[in-house]
Amino acid sequence: MDALRVGRSIRALRIRRGWRQSDLAAASGVSRSVISRIELGEIGATNLRSAEAVAAALGADLDVRLRWHGEGLDRLLDEVHAGLVDRFVQMLLDAGWEVAVEATFNEFGERGSVDVLGWHPIERALLIGEIKSVVADAQGTLSPLDRKVRLGPRIARTRGWESVTVSRVLIVRDGSTNRRRTSDLGATFDAVLPVRGTAFRNWLRRPSGSVSALLFLPDSPQKSTRQAGKSWRRVNRGATTASTSQ
Repeated sequence: MDALRVGRSIRALRIRRGWRQSDLAAASGVSRSVISRIELGEIGATNLRSAEAVAAALGADLDVRLRWHGEGLDRLLDEVHAGLVDRFVQMLLDAGWEVAVEATFNEFGERGSVDVLGWHPIERALLIGEIKSVVADAQGTLSPLDRKVRLGPRIARTRGWESVTVSRVLIVRDGSTNRRRTSDLGATFDAVLPVRGTAFRNWLRRPSGSVSALLFLPDSPQKSTRQAGKSWRRVNRGATTASTSQ
């Protein structure tokens, strides 16, 4: 993060609004002295969450980039994401679901992929699973999931899955930071994803009706990782064939 550039940008946005530092302090809930330090590029001496609050009060987002060993951090995050996918896939398979991983879609110009697509053939239940190793903000986390749920029945139909119900689950890497961030946005997450933990696991065994759930999972591998990998690859090959024949 270029602290000096961030500070200059905050100052420019404040002046553009015609605000004094005291006005920005009132809008952001951050003291004027902290805002002064931020504008001087001294973010290192302040709480990063205070800088985020100041940026949000100005209608801006603070983009902090962390670099480590070139592309090493990207590879590490990919491993974390893959670990979460693996654990969740095994959970679905154990509960009798069919699974497709990275299920791509292109519906009316909307393109993307579903991290984990679950299908329960007995209940004809469709489950959209979104995997997040890091929770950055509510909108960036929940909006993509909403879009995939909306497109879910069409995505499933290309695989020959005619769903009766569509459910969603946000799988988040378990850890103090992610739990704190979801707790800070508790009202939003409680309203959008009210089902948690044990209640969701019980629903997986008997998926009657639709649910919207938030599930924290560790990313460490399980002994059955290899078996899970074979199962979802088999489903994906079948899904590809079905999609091609449509």
